[in-house]
Amino acid sequence: MSNGIKSAWRKTRFVRRFLLFPTCLFFVLPAFAQKAALQIVQEAQRRTTSESQRYEGTIQVIDARAKVVEKRWVYDRKGSHGASKIVLRFTAPAEVKGVALLIVNHPDRSSDQWMWTPAIARERRIALQDRSTRFFGTDFSFEDLEERDVNQFDYELRGEEQIDGAACWKIQSRPKQTKQSQYSYSLLWIRKDNYSLAQIENYNRKELVRRAHYTDIRNIQRFWTARTIEMHDLKRDSRTILKIEKLEYNVPLKDEAFTIDALRRES
Repeated sequence: MSNGIKSAWRKTRFVRRFLLFPTCLFFVLPAFAQKAALQIVQEAQRRTTSESQRYEGTIQVIDARAKVVEKRWVYDRKGSHGASKIVLRFTAPAEVKGVALLIVNHPDRSSDQWMWTPAIARERRIALQDRSTRFFGTDFSFEDLEERDVNQFDYELRGEEQIDGAACWKIQSRPKQTKQSQYSYSLLWIRKDNYSLAQIENYNRKELVRRAHYTDIRNIQRFWTARTIEMHDLKRDSRTILKIEKLEYNVPLKDEAFTIDALRRES
């Protein structure tokens, strides 16, 4: 083989290797991004795992005209991620006092939800197609009040950004087929220093519809917890600011408190 032919062959072999290298990266990088994102979300969930949780919430609902309506609720949660039960009950003002929501979360599908309204003395099961509607005049939808479990979503690391001066991982989550959702996907910002949520953006196709912003993050009983959550409904241009008070973890709560009968009794 002549020197010219040998040189051409070496160049061709180099070019083929060079062209194959980006192709390999095309398959490796998404897989790495998915694994890294999953590990980050798993660690964030592990750090928030408790047997139970209770707090009192002060809520300000601010509409597009800056009109403010204040409400209060009490929140109780018992059980593990993906299989927990939640009761959320309004305590003020008088016209909403006693209205309550029972959420039974499941690891393999969407939650079951019932709302109790004392004024008509009846409970109503919240159908899946109604989960995108506002919960009793707030900017939280019924779905937003569910507990997110890591196993119900697929994740991909989308880079790093700062939220309120804190370095965060930016992660995209998409609901699995078993998880019915109003959102096509969500973007999560998880702080690097303590793995707490800093922000969530929820999208319907490519349209941003709701943004939850988490601030006043404190270490409470070793759990890093946001004491203020602002939910912004971008379509309505309204906001709900939830301030969490008297928060306790691992408090003794009875299973029978998380039933429809308990909603009726305590109204």
